[in-house]
Amino acid sequence: MNPAGLPWTRRLLMSAMTYADAVQHLYDLQLFGARFGLEVPERLAELAGRPQDKLRFIHVAGTNGKGSVCAMLEAICRASGLKTGLYTSPHLVSFTERLQVNRHNIPHADVVRLVGHLRPLLATFPPDDHPTFFEVVTVMALMWFAEQQVDIVIWETGLGGRLDATNIVTPLVSVITSIGFDHEKWLGDTLAKIAAEKAGIIKPGVPAVTGVLEAEPLDAIEATAAARNAPLTKVADATRGIAGSAKLSLISAHQRHNAAVAEASVRAIAATIPVNDAAIRFGLENTFWPGRLQQIQRGHQLLLLDGAHNPQGAAALQQTLRDEFSGRSPALIIGAMKDKDVGAIVRSITPLTHRVIATRLTSERALPVNELAQLCRQANPAAVVSEAGSVAAALVLVKDEPFVLLTGSLYFVGEALEALGILSTDGADEKALNDWKPKG
Repeated sequence: MNPAGLPWTRRLLMSAMTYADAVQHLYDLQLFGARFGLEVPERLAELAGRPQDKLRFIHVAGTNGKGSVCAMLEAICRASGLKTGLYTSPHLVSFTERLQVNRHNIPHADVVRLVGHLRPLLATFPPDDHPTFFEVVTVMALMWFAEQQVDIVIWETGLGGRLDATNIVTPLVSVITSIGFDHEKWLGDTLAKIAAEKAGIIKPGVPAVTGVLEAEPLDAIEATAAARNAPLTKVADATRGIAGSAKLSLISAHQRHNAAVAEASVRAIAATIPVNDAAIRFGLENTFWPGRLQQIQRGHQLLLLDGAHNPQGAAALQQTLRDEFSGRSPALIIGAMKDKDVGAIVRSITPLTHRVIATRLTSERALPVNELAQLCRQANPAAVVSEAGSVAAALVLVKDEPFVLLTGSLYFVGEALEALGILSTDGADEKALNDWKPKG
């Protein structure tokens, strides 16, 4: 884009806008809620010049594991010498985490410039059909990746798949990591219904890969793939191939299964994106994905941070504690959202702990700390349960504990990483950009 060729009023607007202004504009978009449907994001992308037509995608959906699979895919592709784009959500601390090129966050200046470019386009939409926050950011990502001339975009869905704003692209391969109960109000109350929504990213004739093992959701995925004549690879054995022998940087059995899904995905497009075995191994062994079974050593204390926020994720975390930390009972710091099945989450995790600190989150979606503490007491009457007004306060309470687990929500893990000084937004609070409400 050539600023000199723009009207002087537009140049003034862009020159005057700061990063804080741009973030505020993104906050303002929350007024329009969240919605399912492709018509509005398709129109916005059309007005932006259809940047998706200049890009190649690996599209990833799933209830759990999709972020980890995206990180693995990005690491593999980058190890192959490709320039990568990575689009994920939610962010942990900074909005800029959502858009990355070669694992570098989008610069503040580019956020300002792209928001300035999109504002007059948004003004052409009537209020009832105004693009939502996620729709705008999705098109912003397409624009930035096209500008950066990336070789491949690892493209994560936001919610669902079929009617998710990310589904305006045609990928090289469609990937479905897992199916579990989450967002049932919008995706359906059975695993088959949820799977059908996730399988909506499968395109006619385009290869698909899934790590789903359960019969009910797998049947729905197979039916969609067959109807669209899309070759489907089912990943059932994570002990085979490079994923089975690699020394994964992300621990746990479910991460090895994710690694097998990532390996199968790059092999499915080998004719278009050649990736050799050495790159697959290097990528899997050097994937970095903060907040997902992330280990932090602080003096004598080991912190384990994981964003488990639904029953399936909590069950996987429970298994990891038993497999990787056998004989060690952590002190648990937990914060959770009221729109999640928090009872199921604490029933999986608190029986393995001896001490629980229920923590208040700053999100308006947060479960009140007294209700969270009561659920924890019910799940493990033997544990010492207390409350803290913030994750920083909770960390002070457990300063003498040798092993501490922090979990319950990715939002909460973001607050923890910020309190620990590991991630920062230079003083700005951008975590609330993760909050969303259905349109209307």
